[in-house]
Amino acid sequence: MATIQRGSGWSIKLVFTLYKFLGYKFTYYLMYPVTFFYFIFASNVKKSLKIYYEKLNIPFTKKIYYNHLFMFAMCMVDRFISKYDCASYTYTYENKDFIKERVDNGSILLLSHFGGWSSSTCNTLSNNIINVVMKEVILNSIKQIENSINNPLKNVRVIDQSLNPIEVSIKIANAISNKECVAFMADRAVDPRFTQKVEFLGELASFNTNPFKVAYKTKAPLTLFFIVHKGLQNYYVHSKEIKMDFSLDENSAVTNSLKEYVKNFEEIVKKHPNQWFNLYNFWER
Repeated sequence: MATIQRGSGWSIKLVFTLYKFLGYKFTYYLMYPVTFFYFIFASNVKKSLKIYYEKLNIPFTKKIYYNHLFMFAMCMVDRFISKYDCASYTYTYENKDFIKERVDNGSILLLSHFGGWSSSTCNTLSNNIINVVMKEVILNSIKQIENSINNPLKNVRVIDQSLNPIEVSIKIANAISNKECVAFMADRAVDPRFTQKVEFLGELASFNTNPFKVAYKTKAPLTLFFIVHKGLQNYYVHSKEIKMDFSLDENSAVTNSLKEYVKNFEEIVKKHPNQWFNLYNFWER
């Protein structure tokens, strides 16, 4: 499955520049006409979201569609502004001590393309290194914006899945042996070797088994995170342990843990449907 990248470098650079001069409130109101532009022209996104809302049994009205695009725009803006001025953001933690203990001691973190996942790394509650395993398809112009921010996240690194598979495996293994955290996007399968279909919202969809396989081999704990957008520069961090039964064979243990993750993912998108950012046909065969 091809990895999908949304957003354009020039538009994000413009919004980020205006934010630095005019503040967050201006940026917020600017997102209304920006969203309207995509509301008119992003026909492929509209088709995909219509399928998604049908799975949820929610009527896909123009208002629903616009609000979904607006939420995506705000979370995309927060991705960059949170790196520039993390102190202006409020993060409320469901279980702060549990999260800190998991991050301090190293864990496999299960992230999803949901809510404020891309802005959550500005406040990790720990100085421990977090290695984010993802396919770096981000546009060069967008990457330049992130690299130009004066306050880089010193304890967050990216392990690029587009590199040689052996090199990626070595980097993951080294991180775990050093008691660092390794974060995976569990909801998006980009490598056929680590893909398994599980029922999600009533139909089979492909998910990423890599974090679960790594956890089984290394005995590293699995921790689920959902970063829920609650308001302007305000996020709620939901976390939970995903158990793995090491007494089972690898395939059975991985499948059980993956299904537990998918169950939680299904519950969170039902509660906050407009914070789902897999803007393509997730059930495409």
